[in-house]
Amino acid sequence: MVYSLSTLPSTFSRLNLFPKTFKALNLQRFHKQHRLRPLNYPLLHFPSSATRFSTSRSPLSSKPFDDDLVVLGIETSCDDTAAAIVRGNGEILSQVVSSQADLLARYGGVAPKMAEEAHSQVIDQVVQDTLDKAGLTEKELSAVAVTIGPGLSLCLRVGVQKARRVAGNFNLPIIGVHHMEAHALVARLIEKELQFPFLALLISGGHNLLVLAHDLGHYTQLGTTIDDAIGEAFDKTAKWLGLDMRKSGGPAVEQLAREGDAESVRFSIPMKQHKDCNFSYAGLKTQVKMAIASRNIDAKVPLLCASSQDRSSRADIAASFQRVAVLHLEERCGRAVEWALKIEPSIKQLVVSGGVASNQYVRARLDQVVKKYSLQLVCPPPNLCTDNGVMVAWTGIENFRVGRYDPPPPANDPEDFMYDLRPRWPLGEEYAEGRSEARSLRRARVHPSLTSLVQASLQQQ
Repeated sequence: MVYSLSTLPSTFSRLNLFPKTFKALNLQRFHKQHRLRPLNYPLLHFPSSATRFSTSRSPLSSKPFDDDLVVLGIETSCDDTAAAIVRGNGEILSQVVSSQADLLARYGGVAPKMAEEAHSQVIDQVVQDTLDKAGLTEKELSAVAVTIGPGLSLCLRVGVQKARRVAGNFNLPIIGVHHMEAHALVARLIEKELQFPFLALLISGGHNLLVLAHDLGHYTQLGTTIDDAIGEAFDKTAKWLGLDMRKSGGPAVEQLAREGDAESVRFSIPMKQHKDCNFSYAGLKTQVKMAIASRNIDAKVPLLCASSQDRSSRADIAASFQRVAVLHLEERCGRAVEWALKIEPSIKQLVVSGGVASNQYVRARLDQVVKKYSLQLVCPPPNLCTDNGVMVAWTGIENFRVGRYDPPPPANDPEDFMYDLRPRWPLGEEYAEGRSEARSLRRARVHPSLTSLVQASLQQQ
């Protein structure tokens, strides 16, 4: 589907204004060196004809102007309040993450309203600590990047409001970031030789996504979840097994699984009959719940207080669940690699990112998959797999380089201002051969995909 520029939704201000008084020093130097001229297109600003968006696939490299770029990234899409400052050459100047571990333990998962309140209480301090650790003030920033979707609307709003206040008060451009694109692109910060195109598996509490990254802002969706994501399945399994949720369910299940027999409980691998790249974890969750009930495991009894036999049963379930959950990933990834090589024969890497990518068992198993196809597995370090400000700042830098940003917002938004938040925002267009026949596939879209917006804007140049 093609959208004209006149119909593209505005990311932030809904105003096509670019103040003549805009004189951010670092940005001004950037424009002078690269003849970059911001255009009045919300979200999707592009360079002038002298420096049009390039589709070349040269390796990521430091450039002379990179040290002048200093971007603040803000992330509040779910339960972590995070901020970071990253230099254009990839140097991480500072990063701060405020966790909601106590709330996760209390509610057994993310409670959106409670999460919003927690974000609101700490967002100012998190950003200030980030600036202090970098030894900078807002006046020394080049731009502000912030996650605008997908995620929880209440939580996204907190980050966007803070980003707009900083950008507005200090006359800085603002960059709306797609949360899943940020998870994929942070690998380019770590692996300097990572080039487009590459395949990416993005796995977290709310997402299971297989995408072929053709170029910045150009993605093909090979597979997604038709119901629950793998991270959600890990969290629920941890909760039902009575594990400590303060560090989220994934690490708790992974740790307990090391004690168990992964072959002891014969769970079925999901969607074996569907020869596509989509995922489903709702049925596996039901199998786990039934296995726990059949062994009379009481989740109200903490693991530390469980008897030796009870602990052994819980460990067996954890190990068996993890084995089958990851087997589902392996099968889908293998098929996705084959599809991706048909579309883009030059791909050399599979990027695995998102919170679940911190799991060492997941990494080890997927490494075996990619070796069959002579590909390289690229995983960011665990602290950059979970939600963080670094990935947002870096994605802001990548988009800023090609002119995709919004002008500074007003210093103060009116009370009735309507923020453009994108809780359901696809990253890429669906691969035709990969459409699932599973009846529960969620197809509702609130916003056009990031890829369709970028392509529509490029066609108008």
